[in-house]
Amino acid sequence: MVGIGAFHASGKFGKVVPVRLRPGTDVMGGILQVCEAEGIRHGAVLAGIGSLRQLSYQVLTPKADTKLGAGYTEPEVVPGPVEIVGLQGVLFQSEAGERLLHLHGTFSDQHGKVYAGHVVAGANLVLATLDGLVAEVVDVRLTRRMEVEAGLALFTPERLG
Repeated sequence: MVGIGAFHASGKFGKVVPVRLRPGTDVMGGILQVCEAEGIRHGAVLAGIGSLRQLSYQVLTPKADTKLGAGYTEPEVVPGPVEIVGLQGVLFQSEAGERLLHLHGTFSDQHGKVYAGHVVAGANLVLATLDGLVAEVVDVRLTRRMEVEAGLALFTPERLG
């Protein structure tokens, strides 16, 4: 940890992969499959736009029983069609080496009402398309590690070597 409270490590972009997910593909599962096929273990979802059959997402809410006093809600569902206004996220590994994706987004329903939050894995199927950009980050290790102060496993960038 450096200074008052930042974990950081300097790396650089490796390959940048344009992605189009087809109808019926789960957003998180599809992006993870593309990353596996491309050999990307550490990286970022730089952008994503498209549409969903329905939206399943979570937001932070006060939770007195947690160390931070906050936690995610149960998944909320918005019936489709739903427009993906923007997606962004980070790709990293668990301490056991499992490929993980933490994805957030902004969405709008058929009436233009906007929703935003944490994208739920396995519950967001593409309606027409998801067009996105995934970038590999090299020369660093991005790992989800337990942070005792927060009581959570959190994204931790580390220098290699």
